[in-house]
Order: sequence, then structure tokens, then C-alpha cells
Amino acid sequence: MSHKEKKKVVIEGDEMDFKQEEEVKETVEESCEEPAAQTEEPNETEALKEELAKLKNEYYRVFADTENLKKRLQAEAEQTKKYRIQSFAKEVLPVIDNLERALSQETTDENLKKGVQMTYDQLMHALEQEGVAAMDCLNKPFDPNFHHAIMQEAVEGVESNTVVEVFQKGYMLKDRILRAALVKVSE
Repeated sequence: MSHKEKKKVVIEGDEMDFKQEEEVKETVEESCEEPAAQTEEPNETEALKEELAKLKNEYYRVFADTENLKKRLQAEAEQTKKYRIQSFAKEVLPVIDNLERALSQETTDENLKKGVQMTYDQLMHALEQEGVAAMDCLNKPFDPNFHHAIMQEAVEGVESNTVVEVFQKGYMLKDRILRAALVKVSE
């Protein structure tokens, strides 16, 4: 049979010509291909959804890491700013001790004493502006976090573990101990 001839085909008792047969074949082929395409699409969609979820998860992790780094760097910057004077203040404390010793000495030259007092006051004021303050230890309970006991002595009328004498002042820088006080404690 040639293509030009009409071909009669019997499908379930119906007669068809060649054109109709071709249309049916195409329809059958398309219907056979569609389920395959439809089964591929959900697999492809599932894969894309999984990849999207994976990428979102990675994005959120990187974003969280970045936020944590940002917070940590801000905290470090604040700490650095807050305690920037610490090393300088530690170096100046012996100078303050010497000025206090000079002020405690008797002298006939009042101008010298006045000059040392002014220097001491200005230095203390500058340190106080930066958060450095002397600790008040005398007649307070001994605290090993703030005091360094170098002597113990029995003192009548004073409770045990009370600071009875301060040999060297202790200093705080804001909420940190800059230098512990050297003290004598009652037994």
C-alpha cells in the first residue's frame, strides 16, 4: 500500500482512514509522553525545592555568622574603648603614690607643698574622668578580690578580718581592679 492510498483500519469495530490513523497515533504518542514528562517534572521540581531549601539554609547560616561576628566585634570595640586607659593608669599609679608620700611629709616650703598638691589634684581629676577611682578599704571587711593582706594583727575592739591599716591604696578602673590594696588585717 502506498501512502497516498487510503488505508482502512479497524479499531474496535470502527473504520478509519490513514489521516485519522496518524492523528490517533500522534495522540497516543503524546499521551504516552506526557506521563513521562509529568513524572520528570515533579522529580525536577522536588530537586529544585531541595536545592532551594539547602541554599536558604546556607544563606541563613552565613547571615547568622555575620551577625554574630558583627556583635562580637562591637563588644570588643566597646571593651577596648572602655578600658583603653588601663595600661597608662597602671604606669601612673606609682607616681600618685610618690605624690601622696611627698604630701604627707612636713616641709617649711609651703609653695612647694602647694605645687605638689595641685599636681596631685589635677592628675587624680584626669584619672577620675576616665573612670579610675581609689578604693576605700579602711575599717571594711577583708575581701581577697580587692585587698592583698601583707600583715595580720590582733586589734582590740575590732572584728576579725577587718582592714585596720592601708599600706598602699587600691584602685579600680570602672568595674575592673586596676591594683589591689596592700592592707593589714585584724585577727
